[in-house]
Amino acid sequence: MEFAGTRRVAAIAVVALAGVVAAALVWRGAGAADLVGAQAPAALPGIVIEVRNGTSRSGLARQAARLLRERGVDVIFVGTSSARPDSTTVLVRRGSVVGGHELARLLGGARVRSEPDSLLRVDLTVLLGADFRLPKGRLPL
Repeated sequence: MEFAGTRRVAAIAVVALAGVVAAALVWRGAGAADLVGAQAPAALPGIVIEVRNGTSRSGLARQAARLLRERGVDVIFVGTSSARPDSTTVLVRRGSVVGGHELARLLGGARVRSEPDSLLRVDLTVLLGADFRLPKGRLPL
């Protein structure tokens, strides 16, 4: 009889440990989806983004938008830019620069600048520069 009680205590301890690990991942900014390779929840909930290609590489904004959408970002516009920056830049149009820094992290690095524009219907603009590269192992579309 004592053996069955020990197994029950061990099972409860395993479940509790799993809860602690899940809570730690959420606190760290990761989710359980990161462990199994599934799509994580939205990284920037409620933030609307546009991606503009500032390079001569055709289709780069579309590829970057697909990458961001796979990472849970709400990209509503993809287009080109007449500007030809050397480095990728996240322009904060509305709200806090915190979202801009999170988006820069998702892109693998970018400069962040505050350039408010109340006429645009987006919170952040990604201006892809000559330095932008898709993640290793990701093929262009």
